Amino acid sequence: MSSSTVVPRRPAPGSRAPLVPRTLVILLGAASMVIVLTGARAVAWLIGPAALALIIVIAIAPLRTRLHRLGWPGWASTLVLVVAIYAIMIGLALGIIVSIAQLATELPRYTGQATAMLHSSSARLAELGIGPEQIAAARESLDPGKVAALLGSLLSSVAGLASNLVFLLALLLFLALEASGAGERLASIAVDREPVADALQRFAHGSRQYLIVTTVFGLIVAVLDTIALALLGVPLAVTWGLLAFITNYIPNVGFVIGVVPPALLALFVGGPGLAVTVIVVYMVLNFVVQSLIQPRFIGDAVGLSVTVTFVSLMFWAWLLGALGAILAVPLTLFCKAVLVDIDPRVGWADALLRSTPGATEPDHEPAEPDQRTVAPRDRTSSELTTADPTSSSPSTSSQESTATATPTVP
Repeated sequence: MSSSTVVPRRPAPGSRAPLVPRTLVILLGAASMVIVLTGARAVAWLIGPAALALIIVIAIAPLRTRLHRLGWPGWASTLVLVVAIYAIMIGLALGIIVSIAQLATELPRYTGQATAMLHSSSARLAELGIGPEQIAAARESLDPGKVAALLGSLLSSVAGLASNLVFLLALLLFLALEASGAGERLASIAVDREPVADALQRFAHGSRQYLIVTTVFGLIVAVLDTIALALLGVPLAVTWGLLAFITNYIPNVGFVIGVVPPALLALFVGGPGLAVTVIVVYMVLNFVVQSLIQPRFIGDAVGLSVTVTFVSLMFWAWLLGALGAILAVPLTLFCKAVLVDIDPRVGWADALLRSTPGATEPDHEPAEPDQRTVAPRDRTSSELTTADPTSSSPSTSSQESTATATPTVP
């Protein structure tokens, strides 16, 4: 009776076994990631504004390029870029501050209606056989003061940039001034690290297209929501329109965050009928604009699957707070560029992240006309001869020169 023995597999001759087991490498990588994320969360006050400033400059940088093509001098186009960035930031900060002030003034007026509605709801729940302890817990969770505090914290987290306004404006100024040399820096990187330069250009192009399209459609949704709420008689229509504009940058769940406050206020003012009308109007407007029209304009610039987008939203919101939720897509594109796109060995990760695995990356924008190109490395004469099919061989050129130099005899 023969017994089969398992012979351990030996490495091939000439191959070297890895010094560290793969499992240990994975564990060390996971531990390092935990340490890095913990440190990043501790300095979220710095990473958030810096990322916001970088994304804003990337989105508005084409303005300087177009002005330069129209013949504007460099200092004038840079000045226009800085003024445009400052105008956007200051206008958005003022709008948020005014909205918070109006919210703090208006909400206390509806405390009585909210309390009466809670009492009537508690009585109906008691008629259905629900115990008083559960009713008390439900009333405490639906306290209008807590709802107002939650909404105020959401807007204040975005307006909290005002405390860092000096730092943010200074950072925006420096980035705007250095934006003119971005093309030269990428050209210098492309000399030795062409995949890195291409990945950064794709990130800038994708983020720019995403932000511009999201901003335009956010303005459309905000205007339509403001008009609809004003016609329905819901107070603070402009405030809720501004909230709809901000939450439009939050993928997947931004619509839910934007519709809850006006629906609750409509419930206090006009009852369940008005609240349902507000929800239906928001669903129609936001579904048509954000789900049917907006994706057609964004196209494959982002190229992230819905699952990846949702997970990245949760991750960046946990890491950087409300600002991380707003910048979730651009930050994910940046991480994808520096971790996946620059390394051809992790193409499998790109297939998992993209919405369409077989799609190709979109072409990045052409370089600015005023940037200086880096001269390619010197090539040998054999390379030049091979690369240029129209170039003649050395022997042919020497024969032609000899024939030209020798006079013809009549």
